[in-house]
Amino acid sequence: MRRRVLIAGGTGVAAAALLTGCGGSGPGSDGSSGSASAAEAKRRRAAGAEAALRGSAARTSGALLARYDAARAAHPALAARIAPLRAAAAEHLKALAAPRNPSPVRTPPPAADRRAALRELADAARRTSDAHTAALLDAPPELARLLASVAAACAAHAHLLSEGAPA
Repeated sequence: MRRRVLIAGGTGVAAAALLTGCGGSGPGSDGSSGSASAAEAKRRRAAGAEAALRGSAARTSGALLARYDAARAAHPALAARIAPLRAAAAEHLKALAAPRNPSPVRTPPPAADRRAALRELADAARRTSDAHTAALLDAPPELARLLASVAAACAAHAHLLSEGAPA
C-alpha cells in the first residue's frame, strides 16, 4: 500500500510540475506569443543571412566591374568592345547591392598586353559566375533567381571575352 501511495504521489507531483510549466500568463502561455517571437527571430535570421549573401554577391560583381574599368583605362582600344559587358556588370551590381553603396574594390592592374587583359577579364567573369552559382545553394528563392541570372550573364561575358572577336 505504501508503494502505491508513493507512486501516486510522485505521479501527481510530476503532473503538477508539467502543468505549471505549461500554464501561466507569461509570454507564450497561449502558444501564440512564443511561436510568434520564435517566428520573428527566424525571419530576422533569414533576413540577415540574405543580406550577408547579397552583400557578398555585390562585392563579387563589384570586383568584376572594377576590372572592366581598369581594363578600359589601361587599354582604350578595348573600350568599345567591353562597354556593353561593363554596362551589364554595372546593372548586376545595382540589382545585387543593398541600398547603401558598396565599398570600393581594389583590383590588380590589367596586363599590359590587350589579349592578356581580355583573358584576365574572361577569367574574372568566369570566377564571378562560379561564385554566384555556388551562392545559389544558400539563397532564398527570389535571390537565387537573381543570382542564377547574373551567373549566366557572367558566363556569357567569359565566353564573349575569350571566344569573341579578336582584340
